[in-house]
Amino acid sequence: VQAVVPEVTIPPEVTPEKVTTHIIDTSSKSEDQDMLERELRKANVVCIVYAVDERSSFTQVHEYWLPLLRRQGVNLPVILVGNKVDMRDEDIGRATVLEDEVVPIMNEYREIEICVECSAKALLNVSELFYFAQKAVLHPTRPLYDARDHAMKPRCTEALVRIFRLCDMDGDSVLNDAELNEFQRKCFNTPLQQRELEGVKDIITASRPDGITSGGLNIEGFLYLHLLFIQRGRVETTWMVLRRFGYGDDLSLREDFLYPECDVPPDCCVELSPSGYAFLAEIFKRYDADGDSAFCATELDNIFSLSPGIPWKHSKFPESTVTNAAGNVTLEGWL
Repeated sequence: VQAVVPEVTIPPEVTPEKVTTHIIDTSSKSEDQDMLERELRKANVVCIVYAVDERSSFTQVHEYWLPLLRRQGVNLPVILVGNKVDMRDEDIGRATVLEDEVVPIMNEYREIEICVECSAKALLNVSELFYFAQKAVLHPTRPLYDARDHAMKPRCTEALVRIFRLCDMDGDSVLNDAELNEFQRKCFNTPLQQRELEGVKDIITASRPDGITSGGLNIEGFLYLHLLFIQRGRVETTWMVLRRFGYGDDLSLREDFLYPECDVPPDCCVELSPSGYAFLAEIFKRYDADGDSAFCATELDNIFSLSPGIPWKHSKFPESTVTNAAGNVTLEGWL
């Protein structure tokens, strides 16, 4: 058996995520330390493999490998891999590493995404290992979920609350069936069948009855639904929603989403289209809470709470546009 296996490339067409995967094996020998550091700098995810029938290799995981990654400043998702699981059944009298022993290590080293047990000999869970490795890169759990507290992290919650408010078109703090279907179409390009819609409501009602009202799904139910996705290993569903609404891997709004390219030739100008005017007029009507046909400071703060902030705050806004006698922004000034 080779001490270090040559690089292996898995083509995109044979993986669920349709991405090319390069598998780089490394050595723990001191003379290979420089090569190990180079490969770690290029890596997207690290798989640390130990043998379940060899306790010393398991000890190396938390006494050598994980501390080494931290000393090197490697900030990557880690997959723990317990190999030779077939030997656990064969060597009943031998002290093998049990799954429960891994939990304290995962709690101490939060960079560990998951622990997978497999058998290279019996080809058990080998493909699943690389699936989880890809998933840890493309749909990481750590930015979204605190495994110790069994709760979503604040930035994930904040992003999902913003998405809920954007989808709540009538502003009643509830997503009705039409709004849920529009959300489903926007994120997944397909509407929910009525039976599926009722199934989602039943799941939430069973565990979080305060998440459903007579009108539909409220914010508590919306957040609970995504908590279920994450806890049940469907974190890619929440990531699809977040990315569709402009969020990057760090849960901040992406630059290309906030500032889309708009190439205007030097001899041309830009103006709003009729549909653009209609859209902005509808936004004005929706957020004019007191119905006085003008935006006061509170209403402006409310509308821009869904964005990084008021874009004209450094240009003497609102004095720089049309206001009424009270200094509030009128529809003309808004447009």
